[in-house]
Amino acid sequence: MPELAAYASHADQSRGRRHQEPAPSNRSEFQRDRDRIIHAGAFRRLEYKTQVFINHEGDLFRTRLTHSLEVAQIARVLARSLRLNEDLTEAIALAHDLGHTPFGHAGQDELNACLREFAPEAGGFEHNLQSLRVVDELEERYASFNGLNLCFETREGILKHCSLAHARRLGDVGQRFIDRTQPSLEAQLANLADEIAYNNHDIDDGLRSGLLTLEQLQAMPIFARHYAHTLTVWPGLAARRLVSETIRSMINTLITDVTQTTSAKLVQAKPADAVAARGCGALVAFSSEVRHEADALKKFLYENLYRHYKVMRMTNKARRIVRELFSAFIQEPRLLPPDYWYDDQMVQARAISDYIAGMTDRYAMREHHRLFRMGEQFD
Repeated sequence: MPELAAYASHADQSRGRRHQEPAPSNRSEFQRDRDRIIHAGAFRRLEYKTQVFINHEGDLFRTRLTHSLEVAQIARVLARSLRLNEDLTEAIALAHDLGHTPFGHAGQDELNACLREFAPEAGGFEHNLQSLRVVDELEERYASFNGLNLCFETREGILKHCSLAHARRLGDVGQRFIDRTQPSLEAQLANLADEIAYNNHDIDDGLRSGLLTLEQLQAMPIFARHYAHTLTVWPGLAARRLVSETIRSMINTLITDVTQTTSAKLVQAKPADAVAARGCGALVAFSSEVRHEADALKKFLYENLYRHYKVMRMTNKARRIVRELFSAFIQEPRLLPPDYWYDDQMVQARAISDYIAGMTDRYAMREHHRLFRMGEQFD
């Protein structure tokens, strides 16, 4: 492993954990964070949570779990190239979606709408905040504390977006949103790795599902260029391999571009250490040309895949399931397990959102079935 750069986050310089613990004897503090995330129940449940396609729609499509693993792989490659801390980068990448609801963004949007309607003082629902809530409070694995008691740097990296109102309530981990500074370089890198992963694997899943066509994608310069190059190198290649080689080439180009652009920014900014790097603006970035192409691809996927009528039909069903579950539980909390009963309306609403957000796609569908279908076996 290459020696860490001065501007990297060093585990022995971490700002620490919320609850003091003895230092690990055979691994670094950030490696301990990564290990705790992998062993968390919320991480295992990502296997059955939607990325684009609902869990039951096919075994070959990405889930939140496979997406998180792909993000971590890309992030580690970038971290090593830039001499940043791979262990911190990997921990952030693996944890970034722990708070996601069933049914992807449809579930998140509906849960947010429900909270704002039934308990506006609760502040709505946002999966980044929920991911932090999972690692700070909701995981129940340790005798001495709630949550996973992760390092400040890992917790900060999980929190990609945050309103000022929420930031003021979060204490030190929300301070950067108030001060308008950047998180660690590792957190910036994990955020960009997330974008590289979902743009490219959504192309793959979109083509595999038949909702996207090669003809459509060739209108996108970044795809067309790599597709044409792959055909030149491998004329007559079968369609499945052709798509895989094209996407592989795109990912490599994006990783190379981020590495070169970020390296140049670091040379120009000359941050003396990790603390100084936070005040230099966003240093981990695409070049302007690649940024433009990536934004165009993101817009294309939104219009042609995420808003495809077949995806929208399932999205509509998913939103209805989340709303009907929330409405049933808020009207009669004793439909919930006793651990989720509260007298305070706002606390009760937040507990219901925790319960629903923790569900997998298939559990949410089963729970809805149990509550609303008559004449079926009860369990």
